[in-house]
Amino acid sequence: MSVETIATHPFKDQKPGTSGLRKKVKVFEQPHYLENFVQCVFDTQRELEDAPLVVGGDGRYYNREAIQKILRIAAANGCTRVLLGQGGIFSTPAVSHMIRKHNARGGLILSASHNPGGPDEDFGIKFNTPNGGPAPEKVTEAIYTASLHINRYHTLNTPDIDLNKTGTIFVGDMQVDIVDPVNDYADLMEDLFDFDKIRALFKSGFRMRFDAMHAVTGPYAREIIENRLGAPQGTVVNGIPLEDFGHGHPDPNLVYAKELADYLFGPDAPDFGAASDGDGDRNMVLGRHFFVTPSDSLAVILANATLAPGYRAHLSGVARSMPTSQAADRVAAKLGLSCYETPTGWKFFGNLLDANKITLCGEESFGTGSNHVREKDGLWAVLFWMNILAERRQSVAEIVREHWRTYGRNYYTRHDYEAVDSTAANSLVDTLRAATATLPGQQLGSYTVDYADDFRYIDPIDDSVSEKQGIRIGFKDGSRIVYRLSGTGTEGATLRVYIEAYEPDPAKHDLDTQQALAALINIANSFAGIRERTGRNEPTVIT
Repeated sequence: MSVETIATHPFKDQKPGTSGLRKKVKVFEQPHYLENFVQCVFDTQRELEDAPLVVGGDGRYYNREAIQKILRIAAANGCTRVLLGQGGIFSTPAVSHMIRKHNARGGLILSASHNPGGPDEDFGIKFNTPNGGPAPEKVTEAIYTASLHINRYHTLNTPDIDLNKTGTIFVGDMQVDIVDPVNDYADLMEDLFDFDKIRALFKSGFRMRFDAMHAVTGPYAREIIENRLGAPQGTVVNGIPLEDFGHGHPDPNLVYAKELADYLFGPDAPDFGAASDGDGDRNMVLGRHFFVTPSDSLAVILANATLAPGYRAHLSGVARSMPTSQAADRVAAKLGLSCYETPTGWKFFGNLLDANKITLCGEESFGTGSNHVREKDGLWAVLFWMNILAERRQSVAEIVREHWRTYGRNYYTRHDYEAVDSTAANSLVDTLRAATATLPGQQLGSYTVDYADDFRYIDPIDDSVSEKQGIRIGFKDGSRIVYRLSGTGTEGATLRVYIEAYEPDPAKHDLDTQQALAALINIANSFAGIRERTGRNEPTVIT
């Protein structure tokens, strides 16, 4: 079957990061747009020709059409074998596992993570490298550079294939193995956690609810939680992946997973609640009438890691993103483990994981993970909590409060201002950056500034330098304010403001978080001039 070479033009305004290329569906539907990106991957990653390529996504709108195009381009570029999830489905951590298990030379993941889906919403694509993790900057830079000069892509003129039927078919000379997307991942979870103990927990009357938010983790959660662990049918809700996520926003937080949060704080609340996002790499954990912050979740998992079979033998260290609270640092210090502070972005954890410097890692944006894959993993974190609950036979609230009594409590919140005018957001951050040099020693309210900078990271593995990773203002008492612009949206900018204060006194551990941090929140807002510069009177999301 002959290869067709299609003339095209460069697209010079799109620079994908480690989270890939995220735009509105209508952008991807433009002639040659997706094809250009995929061809640039093959032009710069020639080793794909001789090893499997893993392909799949979160099932959002345009997922199936994109896969058909990718398969034709892969075959035309000499790829010999593709591992494809049935129905075009693979969670992001499952792709990472498949790459590692099958010694693939990478994977193409079709997702815009926690962003909404549908004809007028978001789509995305990213390339993961042979270690299973997001492409590092040198790879994304190469893809971007190629996109500035591309003038053709290769494809085959073949009919669409049936994505729903498992088995082996061929696109041209390329073998396509359509596989169950769940089994390999579920087997890995069974190796890491004590499923017998968790089964016994359910038999004792333990009740939980897992909200898959009509996103990719529905089939995974049903197989693992209901089928393998014996939870009652209906424990997993919203478990069928839909192209528009049921008109919802698949971001597991107290705003977008409000139905789950209301249930866990209601009169008939179960013992445990959890949710995951669009592509399965984020998690939210709740107890009866109790919300666990992502920062506390990482710290509790670290403190209880040896309760899980997959982590009993050895813990090499832990890493957290810079905006994440310092709760895990305190646990690491007590356990004698190294603790690394990195910029936001899973690629930084990947270097540490590959070098065996860390075993566990996490970000405050509801992402937690370990050395089992090279992506954050929402369902893995939920199962870790279930393993802890099965071993300790305490409530979520009891476990967290006991943790605070041992290590102290890091009061912590994140205020997100979404879809802010990009010019206004960048101006705000530039002004803060210019002010950092003169802040140390100054008083902001009743707080004395200890340090202020724009976080700069030197990777301890490859000595690469990452500049301008977030404005930090640290106070003498250990409190912090962090400002950062996020690139996960497709419209405008998202300004994230992080506020943290450490409280060692157990008598002061049950305050309302926003109340406990009220003075610092006011300082953060007034010092940055958020209302004046953005026109926003309040955050879009508070977590």
